[in-house]
Amino acid sequence: MATIQIKGLNKFYGATQALFDVSLDIEDGEFCVFVGPSGCGKSTLLRTLAGLEAADSGSITIDGSDVTHAEPADRKISMVFQSYALYPHMSVRDNMDFGMKVNRFDEATRKERIAEAARILQLEDYLDRKPGQLSGGQRQRVAIGRAIVKNPKVFLFDEPLSNLDAKLRVQMRVELEGLHRQLGATMIYVTHDQVEAMTMADKIVVLNGGRIEQVGSPMELYHAPVSRFVAEFIGSPAMNVFEGRVTSGLTLKPSAQLVGCRPEHFELLAKGDGHIDATVRVKERLGAETLLYLDTGRAQELVARVDGDNEIEVGAEVGLGIPPARLHQFDAEGHALR
Repeated sequence: MATIQIKGLNKFYGATQALFDVSLDIEDGEFCVFVGPSGCGKSTLLRTLAGLEAADSGSITIDGSDVTHAEPADRKISMVFQSYALYPHMSVRDNMDFGMKVNRFDEATRKERIAEAARILQLEDYLDRKPGQLSGGQRQRVAIGRAIVKNPKVFLFDEPLSNLDAKLRVQMRVELEGLHRQLGATMIYVTHDQVEAMTMADKIVVLNGGRIEQVGSPMELYHAPVSRFVAEFIGSPAMNVFEGRVTSGLTLKPSAQLVGCRPEHFELLAKGDGHIDATVRVKERLGAETLLYLDTGRAQELVARVDGDNEIEVGAEVGLGIPPARLHQFDAEGHALR
């Protein structure tokens, strides 16, 4: 498929800068996820990559060709949007066929590509139905099929699962992962949902205020966040980050102002035996695991993840131990200290 190189990309909307000197390499066949909160620039970056927004400076290279100022149709990309954008009066077959007809593909090629996309997406039995006769997941598969038949170098997905219910989102995540393995294609996927990012990505790009905060594999970001922002954004529940002076018996770096610990890394001990004393305020049973919401007597509430069969009761006083290898330290600006 294609490698992608983005160098020094900047984007303005009038006097407002949306992207700040973004540079990024995406390897051939990678599933790369742009993630971050609303307004962080992830969709703007995707749309600029697609050519739907013009870059104000910097360059975009796809498969060795500079496409910075190329029209979207000349970039060999296909984009799947949050809204399915299907033609309601057309059948599934005609929806997938429309773009190829406009671009004057011969009939034999069109039929072959539609048949292959339908096979991959398990849509053979639905080709003669109209979108209104399909479920949400089936309509999303049609939108993906419309992208597949273009045989692009790069697939771009802009929050494609946002309109689906929770169960269907999980199913479609699995289907997209399978599709990626089957096609071996370069895919870029935008989401605000860090669970989607963690479960689907080869590479995650965390954006914050139009800048890249960190790039890495899901577990690199999980275990070695470069900032408090990444530490609290990646992982559910989020990493506990609190003032170092709340703890006792921990050896901290001189510039450490904040410390962090993932909920599952706390050791549940007797009161007085850990680094922090706390009281169980709320107990949330989730089946295989239980979340304990803990009051430390300060403004900061902590969350600990324990086994689902744990018998600790609300109101119990406990000690929380933090294993040194699981301790994260941050300076006053939120930068990780190594």
